[in-house]
Amino acid sequence: MNILIAGATGNTGARLANQLQDGGHHVIAMHRESSDTSVLPEGAQLREADLTNLSPDVCKDAEVVVFAAGSGGDTDEEMTDKVDRDGAKNLIDAASDSGVKHFVMLSSVGAGDPDPDSELAHYLQAKHEADEHLMQSGLSYTIVRPVALTDDDGSRNMRLGDEVDPQRKAARGDVAAILARSTHEDALKNKVFLMESLA
Repeated sequence: MNILIAGATGNTGARLANQLQDGGHHVIAMHRESSDTSVLPEGAQLREADLTNLSPDVCKDAEVVVFAAGSGGDTDEEMTDKVDRDGAKNLIDAASDSGVKHFVMLSSVGAGDPDPDSELAHYLQAKHEADEHLMQSGLSYTIVRPVALTDDDGSRNMRLGDEVDPQRKAARGDVAAILARSTHEDALKNKVFLMESLA
């Protein structure tokens, strides 16, 4: 399949791009002008774009879109809104207009019911609004909400769903693996679930 990844040069997005390419898919790697594209697999199609100012045809030729982007932990609330909320919503709308078959959202634990007292309250609210927009878009979707991320590759042994312990960790390699599965597994379509890595 032709799979567009938003945030393809990020810590999780690059892992996802390589896993999808290894699985025989054609990766369309959406990246900013300043991004280091050397982390992407050979043969990936580069598509320069900025989530704060998307072109309506950004999803051209994509059958599936994965949102694996993020404004980063050091940005202010305005940039969080521009990327994690509005950028995601605009990409969802572009995907819908382009006839994309399925949209996979990398969300976060806590985005389902954001705690206003959390130190991540603003970020979680932004993710919540993006998730809600996707669920109401009419697109086929999967929303993955991992617990706290580590930079480990993981073992591909993971737990999904209501039994996940919100205090545990999720390896980025495992997160990429479940995002990759979510692009094509029917059992994961139109689902929202928590995810954690297991030993």
